[in-house]
Amino acid sequence: MLNLLWLQSGGCGGCTMSLLNAESPDLITTLEAAGINLLWHPSLSEESGSEVISILQQIIDGDLGLDILCIEGSMLMGPAGTGRFHLMGGTGRPMIDWVTDLAAKSRYTVAVGSCAAYGGISAAGENITEATGLQYDGELPGGLLGEEYRSAGAASVINISGCPTHPNWVTETLLQLALDEFSEDSVDPLGRPRNYADHLVHHGCSRNEYYEYKASAEHPGEQGCMMENMGCLGTQAHADCNIRPWNGEGSCTRGGYACINCTAPEFEEPAFAFTKTRKIAGIPVGLPTDMPKAWFVALASLSKAATPERLRSNAVSERIIYPPGDLSNHHKNKKS
Repeated sequence: MLNLLWLQSGGCGGCTMSLLNAESPDLITTLEAAGINLLWHPSLSEESGSEVISILQQIIDGDLGLDILCIEGSMLMGPAGTGRFHLMGGTGRPMIDWVTDLAAKSRYTVAVGSCAAYGGISAAGENITEATGLQYDGELPGGLLGEEYRSAGAASVINISGCPTHPNWVTETLLQLALDEFSEDSVDPLGRPRNYADHLVHHGCSRNEYYEYKASAEHPGEQGCMMENMGCLGTQAHADCNIRPWNGEGSCTRGGYACINCTAPEFEEPAFAFTKTRKIAGIPVGLPTDMPKAWFVALASLSKAATPERLRSNAVSERIIYPPGDLSNHHKNKKS
């Protein structure tokens, strides 16, 4: 049986909300099947106040083993590195100090969500709270624990980034840890589990036919591809949102909103507006990660020239105007 502790720091709690919507099986069933004992979670556990503090202190004192430490939310280092913007309730002690001590005891330390991984939304703007990630400050190694940190199991922080994370990204990673199947090869160069980070949001997107013909939406709510005009970064974002949508149905692009690459460091500080594509000489700056610009320009020109009228019209409509036709029937009707 593995012991798991979950703490929340600077953030909205959205990753927990997403996780609690896990289905087939639900979260509790998954943990039980994996042999994971939930020591404490702020939304699921009965213990509060002194009871929680006792659990934390037992871990630090070595009287209670900790296999997996999950941290949700960014580490608030302010003011001036003291961490006193966020004190653990009832202790008068900064959360960053508790996390540092617990991370030294844990076999694995897991950052759940982009805030915990890289700083995320909490680090946006002037970042007056001095928010940072566990082992990254934006795209730079460091954060609260430092680049050289290794857990008691000799592992770097596992960054399950996303805003919010898909519940299965979390549960699959926990299952890998429980089965002792996790290694350095299980994560990409930014510490993200490869079970989802080896994909792109573009994979499985319901708008891919529009993308192939460069039949693009021009305004919110339209059917076409959102890369050319609407700021969509799905061809660059490392995640499998459209392969396994939330609860079998939802993803940003399916809902008509451009992918903002929320699994990446510093997504919260884009160089351009989230819903507008940055272009140079009419060419989108955010091209697919593995496609040279010259190839894209050539293919885009050919694709647009070959775009069926059905796609050209549907792309700038809020609903499908022209359904796919059957050319064989069309010719038969013309002959008759």
